Amino acid sequence: MELDIEMKAAATLDDKVLRKLFLGFIHIHILHHAKEHPIYGLWMLEELKEHGYSISAGTLYPILHTMETDGLLVREDKNIEGKIRKYYTTTEKGEVVLQEARKKAYELFKEIRE
Repeated sequence: MELDIEMKAAATLDDKVLRKLFLGFIHIHILHHAKEHPIYGLWMLEELKEHGYSISAGTLYPILHTMETDGLLVREDKNIEGKIRKYYTTTEKGEVVLQEARKKAYELFKEIRE
C-alpha cells in the first residue's frame, strides 16, 4: 500500500515535470506555425494533437493570450460565418524568440541524440 502511494506520487511529479517541458515545446510550435501563416485556436489544437500533444482549449487559449501580451504574437479578429475568430501571427519579437529557440533546441538535440 505504501509503495503504491510513493509510485503515484512519483508519477505525478514526473507528469508535472514533463508537462512543464512540453509547454515550452508547445510555445515553440505555436511561434513556428504563426510565422508561416495566421493560426487560430482550433487549428492549433488539431496541429498539436497530430504531434502527440493532448491539450485542452482551456490550456491553449491562455497560452495564446499570454504570448500576445508578451508581444510574441499579434491577434486579428475576423468574422467567419457570423462568429469572431481570433487569428494569431508572429511579431518581430516572436520571430527573434523563435530563432533563438531553434538554435537552443538544435544544440540540445545534437547533445542528447543517441
